[in-house]
Amino acid sequence: MDKNLRRLAIALVVGAMAPLFDATIVSVALHTLAGDLNASIETIQWVSTGYLLAMGVTVPLVGWLQNRIGGRRLWMAALVVFLVGSILCSLAWDAGSLIAFRVVQGVGAGAMMPLLTTLLMQAARGQALGRTMAVVSLPTALGPILGPVIGGLILGAGAWPWLFWVNVPFAAVALVLAWRFIPADGPTGAAKLDVVGLTLLSPAVVGLLYGLSNAGSAGGFARFDVWAPLAAGLALLAAFTLWATRAKRAALVDLRLMRHRPLAAASGAMFLMGAALYGGMLLLPLSFQELRGTDALGAGLLLIPQGVGSLLSRSLAGRLTDRIGARTVAILGFAVVLVATVPFAFADASTNLWWICAVLVVRGMGLGAVMIPIMAVGFVGLEQHEIPHASTITRLSQQLGGAFGTAVLAVVLAGAAAGGGSGAVETDAVGAFQQSFWWAIGITAVAMLLSFLLPGRSPVAEPDETAEPATAASAPSRA
Repeated sequence: MDKNLRRLAIALVVGAMAPLFDATIVSVALHTLAGDLNASIETIQWVSTGYLLAMGVTVPLVGWLQNRIGGRRLWMAALVVFLVGSILCSLAWDAGSLIAFRVVQGVGAGAMMPLLTTLLMQAARGQALGRTMAVVSLPTALGPILGPVIGGLILGAGAWPWLFWVNVPFAAVALVLAWRFIPADGPTGAAKLDVVGLTLLSPAVVGLLYGLSNAGSAGGFARFDVWAPLAAGLALLAAFTLWATRAKRAALVDLRLMRHRPLAAASGAMFLMGAALYGGMLLLPLSFQELRGTDALGAGLLLIPQGVGSLLSRSLAGRLTDRIGARTVAILGFAVVLVATVPFAFADASTNLWWICAVLVVRGMGLGAVMIPIMAVGFVGLEQHEIPHASTITRLSQQLGGAFGTAVLAVVLAGAAAGGGSGAVETDAVGAFQQSFWWAIGITAVAMLLSFLLPGRSPVAEPDETAEPATAASAPSRA
């Protein structure tokens, strides 16, 4: 990576740290927020749900917005929206105001996450995609792992408004870095907003995310507020697919790019990777709390070894992706995740804690290795103006996959616990978690099989150190 690309990467990653940490930091504070704001758990859950849905509405618009106002302006505007939303959240006076301000945060975060990938991929211009994606994936790798730890430490030392003030320095520094290091650009076209596509796709994403977020409650997928939004979301998504593949003018998200095999295979793998990552992030801390009696902070601290493993493997996975191709790295990464999840399917309260930490390091190495190739390979062979659409597709795939994996494993865990029979409560809990981890292993196995569809060695060239550095604003048309 040349100097300009490294500076761009630092500016973008610092900004992305805030929303990705924020989502998981808040997740550990819901019970505290419910008590302090005199709200029920059902109401306070909307602090997370509203944020998630706002992101889902915003993500499909990012490509069009970048086209209209330019990448740097959009990035800085999204940062400002997220910063203002964070400050407002810290000043919330009741549950309703906090939920509304979290929606503001979600709009900013929803614009930032696909734009992070787009700007770096456009600047890399098809060179060293694995190493570039190793930088892009840093916030994604650290957010779910360190977020609960940070949240627990903040709640242990101060009041809940500090959960949101922690975003302010990240966003402020990121604004300065963006002004200095993101190349100035402007509109790259005058494409009209695809109103029909927006009317179909954004509600589809909201319906799917909302239905999946409710599946963890009693009743699972049989609940009306689960299957009805899911059915509506799938119907709207099917309608958008027909519209986007047959429309004569530019669709909101160009699904015709899914004919490009690397992107199609990467999107499927991203869905399953999201399911494996976030599904595991549901089961692991819950098992520590239920089987070992740790509190939320203790459970978060036990996840640090997994974060360490993820950091250890990222750089190597990026280099290997550029040298031997995405397929081999992804298959090996998913195999490591699978093998390192098996011990949890046999674990109970007496399992040695050092052994668990060692296994978590290995599992983290697998997750870190998996992210890089499947995030990078989808952009191989794409033109500059196609990258924003690919970023939106892969981002939505990961987001929906995470919601799907969390919902399925929550339903499996609840069902196994309810059907445990008349044995001791502790024994029933152990069996329920073990059964749920076997489901997580199954999801990982399917992801590993799908990885065989990824391209082998990439035709991407090594970076030319003597070439003129590209800017994120470059957008040549397809010949």
